[in-house]
This record gives sequence, C-alpha cells and structure tokens, in this order.
Amino acid sequence: MFLFINRKNELEFLDQKFKQPDAQMVVIYGRRRTGKTELIKQFCKDKEFIYFLADKRGTLLNTSRFTSIAFDHFNDIPPKIEDFYLLFEYIKRRLDPEKKIVLIIDEFSYLVEKDDSISSVFQGIWDEVLMKENVFFILCGSSISMMEHGVLSYKSPLYGRRTGQWKMSAFSFKEMREFFPGFSMTERAEIYGVLGGIPLYLKQFKKRNIFSNIEEKIMTKGELLYEEVEFLLREELREYSSYYSILEAIAAGRTRIIEIADHSKIKAGDLPKYLDILIKLDIIEKVHPVTEKEKTKKTIYRIRDNFFNFWFKFVFPHKSDIEMGNSQKVMDIIKQDFSTYMGHIFEDIVKEFMIELNTKNQLPFNFMKIGTWWSKEKEIDLVTLSKNEALFVECKWQSRKTDIDVMQKLIETGQFVNWQREKDYYAVVSRSGFTSRAEDYAREKGILLFGEIDLRNVFN
Repeated sequence: MFLFINRKNELEFLDQKFKQPDAQMVVIYGRRRTGKTELIKQFCKDKEFIYFLADKRGTLLNTSRFTSIAFDHFNDIPPKIEDFYLLFEYIKRRLDPEKKIVLIIDEFSYLVEKDDSISSVFQGIWDEVLMKENVFFILCGSSISMMEHGVLSYKSPLYGRRTGQWKMSAFSFKEMREFFPGFSMTERAEIYGVLGGIPLYLKQFKKRNIFSNIEEKIMTKGELLYEEVEFLLREELREYSSYYSILEAIAAGRTRIIEIADHSKIKAGDLPKYLDILIKLDIIEKVHPVTEKEKTKKTIYRIRDNFFNFWFKFVFPHKSDIEMGNSQKVMDIIKQDFSTYMGHIFEDIVKEFMIELNTKNQLPFNFMKIGTWWSKEKEIDLVTLSKNEALFVECKWQSRKTDIDVMQKLIETGQFVNWQREKDYYAVVSRSGFTSRAEDYAREKGILLFGEIDLRNVFN
C-alpha cells in the first residue's frame, strides 16, 4: 500500500488555491522523481477530477486519449475529436456550476516539446473556455526547461494566466526522516548522503546497513538506480554528452570554470549556459565564500544533488568493473572512501541544523547569511554572519571524538576572515562527541559544542 509522506506545505498551498471562488490555473513542475503526480493524487482524493497523463506521441493522439478519458468520466460515448479546444468546450458544457472540478494535464511538457503551438492553444482554452468556470486547472511537468519555455516564461502565450505555481524539490534531511522510522541519525545521514531527498530513491533503500543498500540497489544491473543518472540526463538535456563531461569534471574536483573547461573540452565562454541549466535542475550549485558578493570571481561549482554526486564519484569511474561483474572491487573502494565522502555531506546537514537553531533563536545571534568560507590555503566549513557578529563552525563526521586541536585551528583560521564585525563566536559539531580536554577547553573559551544528541533533538 502506498504511503504518502510529508508535502504538507504543498498540500496546504493547493487547498488554499482550491478554496478560492474563481477559476484557478496552477502550474506544478520540478525534476523527475520528486513526487509531483503523487501530490496531485493526494490532493484530488476527496474531489471530483479528470486526470490525463500526456505522452510524446503528438497532439492528435494525446487529444484522442484525453477525449476518451473525459467522455468516460461523464459516461458519454466519445466522438472523434482531434482538437483540444473542442474537447474543453465539451467539458465546459458538462460541468456542474455548483461543484468545482479539478482538471489535470500531467507531463504537459511533453505536449509543449512536440507542438510549438500548444501554449497558444491552451491560452485560448483558458481565456475563452475555462477562465469563468468553476474549475481548478493543473498543468504539471517534469521537464523544467519545457515548462519554463512553454508556460512560465515571459515569451510564452500562457504567461500571466497562471494563478499560482509550485516548483517541487527534494526533501531536506529533516523531512526525509519519515521514510526511515526507527533508524538512527547516523543511518539516516548515510542514506541521505547517497540518495539525497528524492522520494522515489529513498523508497529503494530498506536496510540499515548502507553498504548493503548500495550494493543491492545501485551496483546491481537492472535496478532502477543503476542507470538512473544517465536516464535523467538523456530525458532532460539535448546535449547529453556535454553535461555528462561537466558533471564528471566537477565530481573529480575540477570546480572552477577554467578547470571544468579543460576537462570537458568545452570552451570556457560557452560553459555558463550549460552550468545555468544544471543549476535550474537542482543538480549543481554555484558557491562562493559567504563574505563575498554574488558576482565575485571567487566562485566554484559543486554537485548539489547527493545521488548525482555519489554516482559520479563512485559508479561512473568504475562502470566497466560493474558491467564485468566485479562490483566487489568497487564496493571496497566505496567503503574505504565513504567516511571522507560523508564529511562534505555532513557540512550540508549541519548547515540545515544551524538554520533550524537560528529560527528558534538558539544561537548567540540571529544570522542573515550562512555559507562556507575559503581563502588561499585556509577554509572554514560554515560561517554565519549578521551585521556585526560572526559564528565560525567546524563540522566533524569522524568516528573518533573531537579533540582540542580542532578548536584551536578554528579560532586561528577565523582571524583571517575579512568581515567587519564586533564579536566572534565559535562552534564545533561532532557526530562522535568530544574528549574531556576539548570540553574543558570549550568551556574556558566559550565555544559552542553540539553532538549527536543535539542533532537528534532537531532532526527527529
């Protein structure tokens, strides 16, 4: 039986829109596997609705299929209709003005992709047929580029018609906990580090042992996650090989424009258009020191999506071994490097942790900015800033307890951060806790210490 998890904010948004007295056109879009269709099903479970899932076979065949669904809903015998406009005129005639109906076109982006005129067609349908009726019209799509081009952009004929839109995103670390009741914070963090917050991926992992999950669900040919990255890139992007090379470069540690260009053999001047698309897809992100302005030249790119990150670090470089049935060799590499890999993931989890504490006023000051910081050979995992205060944070995923040297280095490095401020604070977040020496030193220096219990209090 399907268990619908979370998406409280999304459901509240749709319910509030549904209660509006006038007609609504709502756009729901976002990457594949984020649960858009399941959200719509949950929203519609107590409402009258007509649901149509478009495909890539063109306007005529899609119109024919939608016609059959609509006529079946009203218990009519469908005639031959080859025009969406005529179909919606029929639906309008059959509507009960006293009862709001939800009309859904899922994967609307497929229609846009195959027919350049489809946005104009639905502009006419909305303006002349549906806009004054008691309807809740949902256009849903997984191709972000097509939804933005065909529905959301200023150049689209549908621009200005929508009454609301929601971009579906992956679950945060805190939100994904409902998939794994009874799992420890560390076990959930490891799963999050491999899969990120994509609902369909999270449903694949059932075991507490992270390496058993990886071997069975990612390293095994035929499993959904084995070829998922390549499938998604081919579905969403036309120049598949170029994006593939870019992600390969970033995963290998080549994070600056010039480094990515050198590895991918794409001209540095051409790279921004590719990188911008990957950013829109929530696959990568642009990062700069938190003390720098947005347009600083101190910019790097990193893979934001944890599953893409894991796949390009561990699966892609060893694909031939896996294909030849030597997955154990790859698993040995993963086990050897996994703690180091998780160190970077833990920084993201701690960032979410600090934001939660900030909203609850549980830090020395309320910060306005949070991010990483680096300069030459020095770096700090996280820095939070207000107008005149700074908090420097070190994140430790290691299995041993954190000692005094980590705090001393943090204090030393903090002096190099170029930010006008009146007071500095320091914090260390350690999964495995602290030595007694470190605890004494922290009390003496006023350093904030957070361990697994503190993380559990926020994330459970």
